[in-house]
Amino acid sequence: MTLTEKNSIREVLEQREYQFLNEYATKSIESKGRKIQEEECPLRTCFQRDRDRIIHSKAFRRLKHKTQVFLSPFDDHFRTRLTHTLEVSQIARTIARALSFNEDLTEAIALGHDLGHTPFGHCGEGVLNELVNGGFHHNIQSVRVVEILEKLNLSTETIDGILTHTWGFEPKTPEGQIVQLADKIAYINHDIEDSIRAGIITESDLPKECINYFSSNQSRRLNKMITEIINNSAGKNSVAMSDEAWGYTTELRKWMFDNVYMDSPAKLEEEKARNVIKELFYFYCEKLKNVCDEKRIERIVTDYISGMTDRYAIEKYKENFIPAGFHSSTKDDYLYKLANMVE
Repeated sequence: MTLTEKNSIREVLEQREYQFLNEYATKSIESKGRKIQEEECPLRTCFQRDRDRIIHSKAFRRLKHKTQVFLSPFDDHFRTRLTHTLEVSQIARTIARALSFNEDLTEAIALGHDLGHTPFGHCGEGVLNELVNGGFHHNIQSVRVVEILEKLNLSTETIDGILTHTWGFEPKTPEGQIVQLADKIAYINHDIEDSIRAGIITESDLPKECINYFSSNQSRRLNKMITEIINNSAGKNSVAMSDEAWGYTTELRKWMFDNVYMDSPAKLEEEKARNVIKELFYFYCEKLKNVCDEKRIERIVTDYISGMTDRYAIEKYKENFIPAGFHSSTKDDYLYKLANMVE
């Protein structure tokens, strides 16, 4: 395709959305726009640009060394926050394509949904939630990452999907609903596989009624969940799993919380991880006294620590709390950059 005097490639793509997407899909040309107005790209729709900006962000690259369930795994086959994000994106795109919703918007939301996640997974999030006034929630931090810390200036619809991917929020677009479901489907299934690999559970331990409905085979189970969403949502203006399938999905998720997420060998190192986050938080809050406005210290330290990877947090803990021979230490330049940032 070449650019013409009449239409740019972007405009052709926008026209195709009206031709091929269903009537309830979010169309690029109908986006509510960005907080800071920009000249449109001649090649990409607004949601394609959002996806590209997220992929090229520093926060996205750091996801490869952030915990999903197993803290700082040495086995390369366990999921990290990055591989989880890619699996969510793949599932969400499959659903969006089958239902003729906007695949570009769906992908942008999926790739950006966990950018604000802490080191050490939900353990790290829990510690910051206890320490920070007003609490800490990774979905809200993800929005802060794209809006303030990396200034990606994403479209309104992408930001809404990132904010509302967590259960209890209501996405304003069907594409956001797709990602909310894909996130749950992804982590339930890949956490089962990782837990079996780790020897924490066996396939036969899984609740029988759920296995009878979905299958004990991961591929077939995942396919069944996705198919239930597609069949239940075809021709509708919203996306949801059938009530029966959602009931079994919820039961399987609860079983994972009871047997893996809350009390299992996967949690043995969490108290140490909690201590790393807690000590770093107090240390950096003290370090910033007399450097910037005291009212901003907690916010700055939260941004700094939540952006750390597992191994960077451990390295900073060793550097500041574990005696060692002389070496050239890593610097805290970004901490002070955050302190001087004007919001």
